[in-house]
Amino acid sequence: MPFRLWDRIRDWVVLAVLLVSAVGVMLFENEPLLRGMRAGALDATSWVEARFAWVGRFSRALDENEILRRDNIDLSSELARLREARLENERLRRLIAFRDSTDHPMVGARIVSKDLFEGENLLTLDVGRADCVDVDMAVLDERGILGKVIFVSENYSRVLPYKNTSFRVPAKVQEIGAIGIARWPGTQDDLLSLDHVVKTEPVEKGQLVVTSGFSSIFPAGFPIGRVDSVALRHGRNELDILVRPLAKLGDAEHAFVLLQRPDPERLALEERRLE
Repeated sequence: MPFRLWDRIRDWVVLAVLLVSAVGVMLFENEPLLRGMRAGALDATSWVEARFAWVGRFSRALDENEILRRDNIDLSSELARLREARLENERLRRLIAFRDSTDHPMVGARIVSKDLFEGENLLTLDVGRADCVDVDMAVLDERGILGKVIFVSENYSRVLPYKNTSFRVPAKVQEIGAIGIARWPGTQDDLLSLDHVVKTEPVEKGQLVVTSGFSSIFPAGFPIGRVDSVALRHGRNELDILVRPLAKLGDAEHAFVLLQRPDPERLALEERRLE
């Protein structure tokens, strides 16, 4: 029985003894031959390791690249939020400065919707009767006029902007006092027409056009835009004047409603017609 057991484990015992002896010789003997063998073994293993080291480096580079990509997306999003917050802060500062610079009572509003695709363009504000807003009140921002209120609910109001073929506002060229009517002809998105200015008026490009005050809705002196071009109307005694609005409907986000109602007595009198 003992011989059979020894027959089964003899090979493993011999192998273990040889391995232990080999390790001992490699570690504790310092003969030149052994040193050479160790050096050769290290060279061989280092060559193999060097050939496969790029796999680890490539894998780590992929992981680092993914981390950097996510960080870049996060930083870009944060930068966009900070930039938008800065722009919003600047807009609000300008609005506050404008509000503080005028004696007209007004209420601030946010533009919550824009329909600016056809000739009948409209805006919606988040203020209404609860905020003392009523029909035929002027709407503007810190740059100039935007339009007038035409419909009102309890908490919202609908605005007829200057970019609407039904909109009209009495205007004048501030530097020379030339009187006319500003309107949107419906042909060019970013230009208004200043009608009924006689050709003898020295109108020049760049002059400021403001509300004239000959209106029950818009007080005098609020900016409309600047003269973009001046030409003679063929066969007529007036100038063909195009005005570029200062308040841009496309990027307008906030507005003020002037809490000033038209005088009913004046309106009733002006609506009377000669028989």
